[in-house]
Amino acid sequence: MAALWITADEAQARLGVRLQTLYAYVSRGLITVRADETDPRRSLYAAEDITRLVQRRSRGRSQVASRALDHGDPVLSSSITTIHDGRPWYRGRDAIAWAETASLEETARLLWDCDEDPFIGLAPHPSTGVGGDARARAFSLLAYRAANDPATSGRSDKALRREAASIMIDLVDAMSGAARNGLIHERLAKTWRVDSSKADILRRCLVLAADHELNASTFATRVAASTGASLASCALAGLSTLSGPLHGGMTLQVAAFIAECRRTNDPRSTAALRLSQGLDVPGFGQLVYPAGDPRARAIAQALIYADDLREIAAAGESVTGVAPNLDFALVAATRTLGLPVDAAFTLFTVGRAVGWFAHAIEQRSSNRPIRPRASYVGLEPGYLDRQELVFEPAPAADAKVSPDPDDLDRPEPLAANNG
Repeated sequence: MAALWITADEAQARLGVRLQTLYAYVSRGLITVRADETDPRRSLYAAEDITRLVQRRSRGRSQVASRALDHGDPVLSSSITTIHDGRPWYRGRDAIAWAETASLEETARLLWDCDEDPFIGLAPHPSTGVGGDARARAFSLLAYRAANDPATSGRSDKALRREAASIMIDLVDAMSGAARNGLIHERLAKTWRVDSSKADILRRCLVLAADHELNASTFATRVAASTGASLASCALAGLSTLSGPLHGGMTLQVAAFIAECRRTNDPRSTAALRLSQGLDVPGFGQLVYPAGDPRARAIAQALIYADDLREIAAAGESVTGVAPNLDFALVAATRTLGLPVDAAFTLFTVGRAVGWFAHAIEQRSSNRPIRPRASYVGLEPGYLDRQELVFEPAPAADAKVSPDPDDLDRPEPLAANNG
């Protein structure tokens, strides 16, 4: 079959490049060129080379997208949070330093980029969340509001911030199981009967959990927001993702690991046994912090963990070679304070909800859905249509068919009841 040659205009159109780029591909040996026999002043380009180059570029884009979705290159722009020099930064402010004194409400104002206080005048009211534990009540509350709250499309940022604040208050009351007054960390402290001297630890945990760039639950929140869904719907998408065992649900695994270490009274052997079984040691290591999670360090420095928890932290780090992360710090802090088993997940959810709303409001301004493309690895389109279908001829009516040995012991089927 003769090679197909195309003009420069056709080559540019197929590649989607300028003429200078086409010449660059030729100079690098990626595209073969020859003179047009009918017009020596004009060049023709090998269509096969161009097709191969287009396919290679397409594969390259797919690989970049794949890496981006797995702690790789950024997949969208945001001005809310970044990880820089091994630390999280909230709108240019060092989040670790910010957490020294800021409340979660002040953090919301910072991340939501607002001057006014959207929490002013929001009084507690009976919760619409139902369920036997904090997580169930959170799902119930957000599902109720998602079914009743208006979409974000066409609404002002000021109105959305006010709505976000009202959802935050409802969420705290639902997860704590009581409607109380005061700042969010004070509400939780009253519910858990934490004295005022220890309530500051709750504040610090909430602020440090508030946002962490494009983690899984935040990305899910932005996808929902990109469709114009209500803020409660966006938070419900975030909570659904957060609840997974590889995200916020990891706090339950950390709690189980700590309980096992306490049962055996040998945390080092307990951690080593998990590794020997091919299991991770929950609560240790963070991919974006090779030198250790600064949020976990900040919590550990602010609260002296119970003796056995310090021993477990040291043993886990010694066996795994990586430091405790935020999941471990939240569980260790709540265990040291004697809080309910689901308190760590509550702190994670309430704190991170502030970040979810910040991203939902920011995403709304793009006015287009997040719609990544898939890197297809299945059968070539049309492959099955090109295969010859082979049918075995049916036996003649009077032909004898050998019974299947597997059917010899089966009873005769009953006649259908047509009554």
